[in-house]
This record gives sequence, C-alpha cells and structure tokens, in this order.
Amino acid sequence: MKWLEQLMAPENLLALLGVVVTVGGLSYERLIPGRKRIGYRVQMDTLIDDTRQDGPAHQRLRMLENTPDLAGASLVLLRIENDGFRSIDADDYITAPSTEHRGLTATFPHRVVQDVAVTEPSHPDLLRHLRQRGTPERPGLIYEGHQISLPRVPLNKGDHFKLLVLLTGAGTDKPPQVGGRIKEGRVRNNEKFRRPSNRVLGLIGSLLALLILQSFGTPLLRDDPLPRGCATGTLTIVGSTAFAPVAEDLRGAYQSDCRGAVVTVAAQGSGQGVGTLRTAGEAAKGGFPAYLSFSDGPQGNGDQRLKEHLVAVSVFTLVLNKDVRMTNLSLTDLRRVYAGEITNWKQLPGGPDLPVRLVSRDANSGTRKVFEKRLLDRNELSRTSDDCRSPEFRHDKVVRCELGGTPEVVRTVARTPGAIGYTELRHAEVRAAHGDVDLLNLDGVRASVDAVKERTYPFWEPEYAYTYTAPPDNSLTSKFLDYMAGDTGRNLIEKHGHLPCSVPENQNACRRADRGR
Repeated sequence: MKWLEQLMAPENLLALLGVVVTVGGLSYERLIPGRKRIGYRVQMDTLIDDTRQDGPAHQRLRMLENTPDLAGASLVLLRIENDGFRSIDADDYITAPSTEHRGLTATFPHRVVQDVAVTEPSHPDLLRHLRQRGTPERPGLIYEGHQISLPRVPLNKGDHFKLLVLLTGAGTDKPPQVGGRIKEGRVRNNEKFRRPSNRVLGLIGSLLALLILQSFGTPLLRDDPLPRGCATGTLTIVGSTAFAPVAEDLRGAYQSDCRGAVVTVAAQGSGQGVGTLRTAGEAAKGGFPAYLSFSDGPQGNGDQRLKEHLVAVSVFTLVLNKDVRMTNLSLTDLRRVYAGEITNWKQLPGGPDLPVRLVSRDANSGTRKVFEKRLLDRNELSRTSDDCRSPEFRHDKVVRCELGGTPEVVRTVARTPGAIGYTELRHAEVRAAHGDVDLLNLDGVRASVDAVKERTYPFWEPEYAYTYTAPPDNSLTSKFLDYMAGDTGRNLIEKHGHLPCSVPENQNACRRADRGR
C-alpha cells in the first residue's frame, strides 16, 4: 500500500502527530462523546447606586421596587449552559437522597439573594422547570441566604438560560460559583478554561491536515462509523395530522444527527395512515416495510401484524370563532350542540344571535374518534354542508362540514361566523395567541397538560406509533423509535404540548391512558 508507506515517512508522521495534538486540544473538553458538561460564566457583576432619589421612579429597575433596603446592592447576570457534546437528562444529576430534586447550586459568598429572575432561555420549555412556585414533588427554583438551588433541568446540547440575581451585602470581591455533580461529566467555570486561540489552533490544524491529504489522499477519512443510535435508509411517516408537527421536528432532528437517513412525513389522518401501513406491509410479502404510522388512539382493530408503540398522551381542545364570544360550555350543553338540539348560540345563556356551524373531521380522523368517545359518547351527526356555512338541503337544520386535517379545521373556524371545532391543543393555542380563535373551557376547566395529569379535563388520548410487525433491531424504523424515547425526542414532544411517555414522571398518566382506552 503506497499510501501507508507515505504515511510512515518521518515528515508525514510528524505532521500527523501535529494534527492529532491540535484536534485533541480543540476537542477534549467539548467533542469527546463520553463527556457531559455544564458550564457557567458571570456576564455581569455590578454594584447598584440606588442612593439618588431625584430621578423619575419609572427609570428604576422593576425588580428593586419590592426591596426596601438596597444599600450595597448588586446585580449579577449568570449564564448556565450545556456546553458539552451530549444531552443532559434530569437523571444525570447526582444528588443526595435528602435533596433528590436539586440539580445545581449557585453560591454568592458574603452576599444575600434578594430576588432572582430567569432570562433568555434557549427554549421556552426550560422555564417550566425553573418556576419559583413548584410542588413538593418538583420544587422548582429556590433561593435562601447566599445560595440559589436549581432543579434538575434537562439540557440538550447548546441549551442555556441566564439568572439575573439581585443581592445585598459587600461581597463583590468574591466571584459567584455554581456547583453540582453530573454522571460522566462535570460542572465548570467557562471563564477559567484557558487554551491557545481557537483561530491559531484551527489554522495550524488545517495546514497540517492539508499536508497529510496532499501526501496520501483521503483513504483515512473513509468509512466513518455512524453515530450511536443512527441507521441509514428511508422511512415514511404517515397517520395523524394532529401529531404531524411533532413528526416533522423529529424528522429534521434525526436527519441532522444521522447522515444517510431519509425520513419523509406524509400525514393523512390516523385511520388512513394505518391503512397505508397495512397496504405497504402486505406488498412487502414477508419483508419489513419502512413505514411508521402515528395514531390518535388505537387503530389496530385486533390485527396481530400491527405492532403498537405507546408514544405520548395528546391533549385536545374546542375552538370557537371569535364572534361567538363564549369561554365556557358545560359538557351537557356541548352534547346538545353536537346533537343538533341547539342550532343558534342565542339558545345558550349569553350567546349571540349566530347560527351554530359544526366544523368537524372526516371518518379517517383519530381526533374525531377521540372527540366522539371522550366527550359525546356517541357518533357525530352526518355531514350536511360542503362550505361549512350553509346546509346542502333546505330541510337540514344543522350545518356540519368535514375536513381532512387539524390546520384546516382551525383556519375554517377562524373565518366562519358561529363556527365551533375541535383540534390538538398546541396548534389551537398558537392560533388563539394570534387572535384567530378562542379556546373553549369544558365545565370551567381549561385544556392543559396539567389538567390531564390531575384528571380534571376529559379531552385527551394516548398517541401510538404503529409498525407492520416488529421492526428489526438495526433498522431505521427501530432506531427512530428509540430516538423518540431519548432526550431530543421527548423534548420535542413536550415542545408541542404532549406528554412523552418515556419521561418517568409521565408514566402513571400514560399507563392510565393506555388502560382507559
């Protein structure tokens, strides 16, 4: 092998050693897959001059207004981040039994914490772990004396948040410190890590790498192993339109982490998705089809070839056109509306003079089946309208149309006076925040993940992933299911307002949902 002989030449061995040393210096702390790390740094630590009282009151910092004695007060801005290579789960924090819910401790020597605010989180979901008003099971952020105790916050690669801390006491000569223990890693002060300039090391490494490549080509760079948990090939995801936003995010994340994987999302409704999966399985004639179907609720119908994987608990809500101007319905009145007994909103207390228009899903919809099972306890009425505004025949007293997907339902309710529909919660919340629709409480309870956990809200359903027979261990389908249950997958599921069943604290709710189907 000519390239091996060239490699063994003294000048090339020296160059290769230079590359190894350079890359090692750049990557030891950050790029070695076995390392987990939380870094912190102080971005501001300054005294506050609050002795002047001649300025306008609105110019003073809001967080100082409730603190009567600010003599010698100071403000600290502390950044905490996952700056390692691997994600950090709540179980990665090593704690004593008496402090099992605590993750990190920020200490401010010779100063007393008066107030703290969490700012600039890399993702809004981090804030739910950092609430100051927690529960006994999840106490949240706590400060007392010179310390702030932080909960065990899951952090993906690059996740970060900042603490803006108001303190009193003459201790600015002592820098703040963050302590804690991490499995297979550590917590460290980023400011104390000193190394040669990245620019210099990168330039040296690039020059040496070019020398190696010019000497004996690129054989050493071939056949890189796939990252752990990855597989190549193609996978088509079908099924639920309510769960499609999660599937799209999972697709993008997996393809980013795993080269050679091509994942396609073609949501078409829970029932039709399982039908597509079954057709693909039968066409494979004993082989395994690279299809995965998400379903709102069970769709197997006793078919032993369809393997069921419990993924999450999904939460749904009712949406109203804003002209209706109602915020709550009793379950009894909701059933009367969908039975056709109430055809104008003025028949209900406080309702406007507008015809009721039912914007529903078609027969392939898992969301519709959840709605009928959880709330109506009966099938919906037959379709009477194509345009969702007027009945097709004069003798029809009820206006009810059917649409194929979650986004269509919300858009139609938004533009149709008197319309009511049902949909997945997070999509509805986004549209409500933009002023497009109103969310409807049921018996005074607003749709939320917490309400489902507390068993006070009835409109929810387990989310399943179906495969045609059990996926082979090293197949892309199997690896994708594992990815969903990992840190990235469950964070994405939570981001879209679902309860991921791979999170230990959700497993009771998931088991209850699975049994109650």
